[in-house]
Amino acid sequence: MSEAATVPNPPPPRPVSSHAEAEFLIKHLLDVMDALLGTVEEETQLVRAGKLNDAAALEASKADLSRLYIADTLRVRVSQDYLMKTVPDTLDRLRKRHEEFRAVLQINLTVLATAHAVSESIMRGVSDEMARKATPQGYGATGRAAAPTAAAQQPLAVSRAL
Repeated sequence: MSEAATVPNPPPPRPVSSHAEAEFLIKHLLDVMDALLGTVEEETQLVRAGKLNDAAALEASKADLSRLYIADTLRVRVSQDYLMKTVPDTLDRLRKRHEEFRAVLQINLTVLATAHAVSESIMRGVSDEMARKATPQGYGATGRAAAPTAAAQQPLAVSRAL
């Protein structure tokens, strides 16, 4: 049985029921967003600088903050009608902050996608070069240099400890 099948669904989030609880929820969500943004911006800077190990070290805190963010946003979603009636200004501030949040996340995703594409290109280049070196040097029946065969293509193993 898969792990996903054994984990029960969490209970649905409880809507807020008081003005103080609404203010606290939005303030907590804003604080979580600020902390998550700081972590994401730091990760972006580290990846841009090529410090991938340092960026990977942020994974645990980023995951914890992401869980808090999702829990709070789900709670805001189920409480949206109440929040619009009781704290419309605070909710509007949250919406504006969320737009800034999305923009920073988009930059982060672009940097991560670029780093992924570059590393994939490097790995393909290394693999192609290894296959080329494993191919016998000579000419085929057509008079052209022999291309690497499927047998020359070997799996590439990478040590993460280095």
